Amino acid sequence: MDLILALDSGTTGVRTVAFDHDLEVMDEEYRELTQYFPSPGEVEHDPLEIAELAIFTLTEVATRASREGHHVLALGITNQRETTVGFDRDTGQPLHRAIVWQDRRTTDLCRTLESEGHAPAVRATTGLVLDSYFSATKINWMLDRGVADRAGTPSFATIDSWLLWILTGGVTGGVFRTEASNASRTLLMDLASRDWSPEMLRLFGVEATMLATIAPSASNFGVVSGDVVAPLADVPITGVLGDQQSALFGQACFDIGMVKATYGTGAFVLANAGTSVPPVVDGLVTTVAWDLGHHGPTSYALEGSAFVAGAAVQWLRDLGLIATSRDLEGLALSVPDSAGAQFVPAFTGLGSPFWRSDTRGAITGLSHGVGRGQLARALVEALAYQVRAMTDAFRDGGVEVRELRCDGGAAAMDLLLSLQATNSRVNVLRSSTLEATARGAASIAGLEIGTWRSLEELKDRWHATARFAPDEPLFVDLGYASWRRALERA
Repeated sequence: MDLILALDSGTTGVRTVAFDHDLEVMDEEYRELTQYFPSPGEVEHDPLEIAELAIFTLTEVATRASREGHHVLALGITNQRETTVGFDRDTGQPLHRAIVWQDRRTTDLCRTLESEGHAPAVRATTGLVLDSYFSATKINWMLDRGVADRAGTPSFATIDSWLLWILTGGVTGGVFRTEASNASRTLLMDLASRDWSPEMLRLFGVEATMLATIAPSASNFGVVSGDVVAPLADVPITGVLGDQQSALFGQACFDIGMVKATYGTGAFVLANAGTSVPPVVDGLVTTVAWDLGHHGPTSYALEGSAFVAGAAVQWLRDLGLIATSRDLEGLALSVPDSAGAQFVPAFTGLGSPFWRSDTRGAITGLSHGVGRGQLARALVEALAYQVRAMTDAFRDGGVEVRELRCDGGAAAMDLLLSLQATNSRVNVLRSSTLEATARGAASIAGLEIGTWRSLEELKDRWHATARFAPDEPLFVDLGYASWRRALERA
C-alpha cells in the first residue's frame, strides 16, 4: 500500500500519522512534549527535544510501514506556528529555548510600538495585530539579549523551518525554507507580496539573512536524509502548512466562507476568505491559508484565536480533578449545570476578539454547591463561549457562518459540540478525522506529487461522523452573558 506521512509538531506533543489513498489513518505514533514555564506568562520548549520527538515518531511509523510492505511516497509537515527557534546554522545548536506562541514576555514591546503609532502599518502590511503572540516580537527579544552574537550564522525559524532543516541534513546540507502560511504569522511577511517586508524587518530589527526563504506550501522542499531518519531516506517533503491552516485544508474548506474550528491546545476558528487579501475585520486577523504553487492560487483566511482550550483541560488533569483528559465530559455530564460557576481560561491572556494580553485566568461564582462536576461543566461551557465570541466577530465582520466543521481532541465531546451549535447558532459537524491538522499536511503533500489530482478529489474524501443542530438558546444565552461578566472581572 502507498502511504503519505504527516509530521504534526504541536504545542503539547509531536505526532506522526500515516494516511492511505482514501485519507484514512493507517498508523500513528505520539510523544508528549515538555513544557517549561520560567516565569509567570512565559512558556518555552526545547528545540532539540522537538527534533528528537519528530525523528523518533517518524522512525517508528516508517519502520512499521516498511515491515508491513508499505511504501511511503511523501512527507508533509504541520506545526505550532508562531513558536520561534533561534539557532546557529553552523553548529545546529539552539541559541535559546524556543519561545512558544503562548508566551507573553514581549507585551511591553508591543505596547511601546503601539504607543509610537506603528500598529496601523503592521495591520495593513501583515494582517496581524501588535501582540506578543506573533514571532517577530520573540526574535526581537532574543536579539536584544545578544543571542545572535555568539553564532556564526544566526538564524530564526518557526518550527516548520527548524524541522525541515533538521530532517534534510542540518549542518551537512539542511534546507532552510518556510512557506507562506507560517511566514504570515511572524509579523514580518507582506500579505500581498508573500515575501519578507523590508519595513517590518526594520521595525523589529531583523536581518533577512537570518530568516528562511519563503516557498509555496505545496512544493518540493527537499528529501529526508537517511542519516537522520534511515527508513525514510530520500522520501520527498512536498507539503508544509501551519497547523490551523492545515486543519482548514484537512477539513476541505476550499470554498469562500467555509469555516472550521479546532479545539486543540487553544481554540482556533478560520474562514476561507478567497484568493484576494480580504478587508480588515475587527477582532480577527488575516492570514495566508495556503499557497498551492502551480496547483492553484494563494488563498487567504480570517482567523480568531483563543490561546487556551485543551491546555485548561490539561491543567485540571494536572491538579488531579480528572485522571485523564478523556474524563472531562463524563464528569461534566454528572451534573445538570455549573451551579453558577464561570471559568475564564485566560492563562496566557485573551486572544480574539478581545486581544487583552494582561488578562489572566479566573473562576467566579464559587459556592458550597460547586464541586468537581460543576468545575468540569464550567470549563466545557467556557470552551464553547470562547468560540462563540469568535463566530460572533465573524458575523459582525460580514462573514456568514453557515456551518462549523470541528476537529481537535476536545471535539470528541458531544456535550461541547452540542453547546457550540446552540451558542453559535449554526450546525456543527464533527470531522471523521479529529486530527485534521495531520490530514491537511498529508493532503497537500499528496497533491504535490499527484496522489490526488485536484481539490475536488480531496473534497470527496471528507465526511462528517456527527451533526449537531442548534437548540433553544435561552439558557446558553444567559450563561454566555454571565461568562462575559466574569471576563470583565478577569
